[in-house]
Amino acid sequence: MTPILLKDLSPRKIVAELDRHVVGQTKAKRAVAIALRDRWRRQRLSPELQRDTMPKNILMIGPTGVGKTEIARRLARLVDAPFVKVEASKFTEVGYVGRDVDSIARDLVDAAIRLVKDERRARVLDRAAAAAEEKLVDLLVTALGTDASGKAVLAEGRDRIRRDLREGKHEAREVELEVTDERTPQISVMTPQGIEEMGIDLPAMLPNLFGAQKKKKVKLPVGDARPLLVAREADALSDEATVPEEAIRRVEETGIVFLDEIDKIAGREGARGGPDVSREGVQRDLLPLVEGTTVKTKHGMVKTDHVLFIAAGAFHVAKPSDLIPELQGRFPIRVALDALTDEDFLRILTEPEHALPKQSAALLAADGIELVFADDGLKEVARAAAEVNRNLENIGARRLHTILETVLEEISFAGPDAAGARIAVDRAYVERALKGLVRDRDLSRFVL
Repeated sequence: MTPILLKDLSPRKIVAELDRHVVGQTKAKRAVAIALRDRWRRQRLSPELQRDTMPKNILMIGPTGVGKTEIARRLARLVDAPFVKVEASKFTEVGYVGRDVDSIARDLVDAAIRLVKDERRARVLDRAAAAAEEKLVDLLVTALGTDASGKAVLAEGRDRIRRDLREGKHEAREVELEVTDERTPQISVMTPQGIEEMGIDLPAMLPNLFGAQKKKKVKLPVGDARPLLVAREADALSDEATVPEEAIRRVEETGIVFLDEIDKIAGREGARGGPDVSREGVQRDLLPLVEGTTVKTKHGMVKTDHVLFIAAGAFHVAKPSDLIPELQGRFPIRVALDALTDEDFLRILTEPEHALPKQSAALLAADGIELVFADDGLKEVARAAAEVNRNLENIGARRLHTILETVLEEISFAGPDAAGARIAVDRAYVERALKGLVRDRDLSRFVL
């Protein structure tokens, strides 16, 4: 998706964009749309007021598979905001071995680094592609040899090679390319907060011990060498030195953290009668991060004061009120997401821009199979998914993946052997494929 400028996005437009990918859940979409628009509104304020205007963090409450993660992910992608999804249950209280909550900020900065690098490479892509083409021409001239009669012939030869290269005539021809082993050793170190993976460039720190970076020549087809050369030229044309500074600024102004499974840490000490001492401790560790603190990363110090936190949980056992009061206060906006109905399942199969049936049809088209979904076939898939969810574990829209894969298993397995076939997936086809799987409680346990 092409990023849209935040100033051009009214809350109504944000909801309309989210509607292209997520069915229903209007209340949740409206909440995140207002939160996103508030960021643009905050940028219009005076510097003093900007500092005191905090983001309105959101707590989504709803069963699994109803679109909580997808709404947050699509929101971030809409404006190219740095985004990370983390599970609250993976973190431990300070003093215990495991991931500490500050790693959320570090992961967010790493995501922003990748985002900024990709954007800068995209800006110079045309120039990088042209430079890479010239390098390929040089390599092909060396590989093919040149006429000994002089420079004019060589110029003619370069023009012909360039023309043939653009027409794809040399894609399989091998060229010799010098590559550098840029792998960085990963070292696990014990910090006061726990064990963290740190990428340390030991060769750069100890050049006398490790020597220069290893370079070697490899032979690659032109089709494989081109993306390597384009990436190399794009990096050379981009200003790599200012990437961390820009990434940290983006995190502080537009970063989004999706904190999933927050209900798993909602139990108080002793509430379950066990020695699960990390629950409330993790909540207290999360508190400064959510309300705003400064975290040290390998790229510099990053402030989390204006990072938008979207927490989510099913809250089947625990309740939002089981969170410590201080943390509850940092999620002032609460929205309950609706359970999916049979009609919602049918809409999920038909309305999103890249709905599952469209994906399946495109995948099988690669093998020359024409897959056509009839309306009654899609209705039967939706009905079957809803029935299995009612009878067994309710996993929401994820059940559609399982049912659809079961329906298409035979034709997917046939693959190229069925090239040229036209398959109509109607109600009768779906019923034959499932063969009572939905109605048999014991057998349907094997669906997932």
